[in-house]
Amino acid sequence: MSGHSKWATIKHKKAKEDAKRGQVFTKIIKEITVAAKQGGGDPNGNPRLRTLLEKAKEANMPADNVTRAIKKGTGELPGVAYESYTYEGYGPGKIALIVEVLTDNKNRAIADLRHFFSRHGGILAEGGAVNWMFERMGVIEANGNKQITEDKLLEKLLDYDVKDIYQDDDGIFTITCNPRALDEVKKAVEEAGLKVTSAETELVSSHQVKLTDGDEQKAYDFLSALQDLDDVQNVYTNLG
Repeated sequence: MSGHSKWATIKHKKAKEDAKRGQVFTKIIKEITVAAKQGGGDPNGNPRLRTLLEKAKEANMPADNVTRAIKKGTGELPGVAYESYTYEGYGPGKIALIVEVLTDNKNRAIADLRHFFSRHGGILAEGGAVNWMFERMGVIEANGNKQITEDKLLEKLLDYDVKDIYQDDDGIFTITCNPRALDEVKKAVEEAGLKVTSAETELVSSHQVKLTDGDEQKAYDFLSALQDLDDVQNVYTNLG
């Protein structure tokens, strides 16, 4: 599962570092605007917006920024019209990639992607080249404690649509579940005594690959730089 990968851990740490510099705000604001446009401005009736509000809170985004983003999405304030696009390709070591883009200028976004992939040794592929190996799932990360093991947590989550539970060497749990069950599984994890640090829907690959240490670092550098492109919202990979 992608939640077990080093890249997933690196990505979350990077997001926290970017948040300290305010670099993540723009991407969250764009997502909130689109979520409010598509599902309304009430988080109680818009699960995607509710998840993003929690993400904004974790990033210490000012409440005014959040409110303006929602109002731009609902049309209460003028704003930029963002459109979402998905691209597929390969990175260093032939790792499979899915790149989700949110942009107000598709031509600029695809030009930036083509330039990036060409310059950094990647390949943009035709639609359908790699998406067959990914599935949309709910992914929850939570800080564990010595009293709760994988087996004990599994017992507490038996009644929920959980696909997998994994605990890494640092004691951090990764729980993958049916995306429609994300909210209730998150609540159950918290009731089990764990602190949830991330709860989102992600594209998870069932065909993970391993690279040599040298190629692995090249892939991490590639993925990190790709994530920094202005129009790129999410990057998913089968790098294990």
